Amino acid sequence: MTSTQQPRSRSKSILALLLVFGPALFLILISTRRCDHRFKELADYGLVKAPSFEVFENGSYQTKNLSDYKGDLVLISTIQTTCPKECGISLWHFNQILYQHIRKNKRKKLKQVRLISFATDEFGRPASDAQIANIREMLQDDVEGFDPSLWIIAKGDPSKVYDIKHNNQSLYRKGKKYFGGVSYSSLMLLLDKQNHLRMVLKGDEEGMIRRMKEHLALLQKQYDKERAKHG
Repeated sequence: MTSTQQPRSRSKSILALLLVFGPALFLILISTRRCDHRFKELADYGLVKAPSFEVFENGSYQTKNLSDYKGDLVLISTIQTTCPKECGISLWHFNQILYQHIRKNKRKKLKQVRLISFATDEFGRPASDAQIANIREMLQDDVEGFDPSLWIIAKGDPSKVYDIKHNNQSLYRKGKKYFGGVSYSSLMLLLDKQNHLRMVLKGDEEGMIRRMKEHLALLQKQYDKERAKHG
C-alpha cells in the first residue's frame, strides 16, 4: 500500500465512526489520524475510574477493581447473553484477531494483556449469575483454548464503566441506532498499565478490531521504548 493510500484509509475509518457515534467519540478517537507504525505513542485520556465488579474465580464470585489489573494492558468490551448469534461486538473476529493472538503469545510479549468483557443482556443491562454461567459455557464450547484468566467475564454495570467524559462529552449514550439501545455495547476500550484510557474503537467491525490489535502493539512498543530508555 502506498503512503497516499494509508491516510485515505484512516480518514474513511474515522468518517465511518463519526457517522455512528458523533462528536463524543471523535474527541476520543482524534488521535487515530496519527496511528500508524511511525507513531511514537498513543494519547493518554486519563484514568478510568470504574466501580468495582465481580469475577467468578475458584468456585465463587470475587470482587475486583481495575486497580487489581495495574501492570497489565487491559482491553474492555461487553458480551451479551444473546451471543454468539447476536452480539454488540463481532464475537468471531474478537476471538480470532484479539483473543487467539493474546493466547498464543501469553508466555512471550503478550503475557501482561487481559480481556475483560462485561456480561449484559440484549438491552445492555447487567447479566444475572445464571446468564453469566451460560456465557462462560458458550465460550468454553466455541472458543479454542478459552482461558478465563485471560478472557475475564465480569459481572457489573458497564454503563458506569463506559461513563467516560472528555471535553464534556460522554461515550455513554442511548438510542435506537445502538445495539441494545446503548452505545457502549459495541465499544472496545484499551487501558494502559496504570488504567488510563489510550484508545476507543468500535468492536462490531473486523477492520476496527484489527486496528485495535495494531494499537495494542503500539502501546506495547511504547513500553518497550521506555524500558530501553531507563534500562
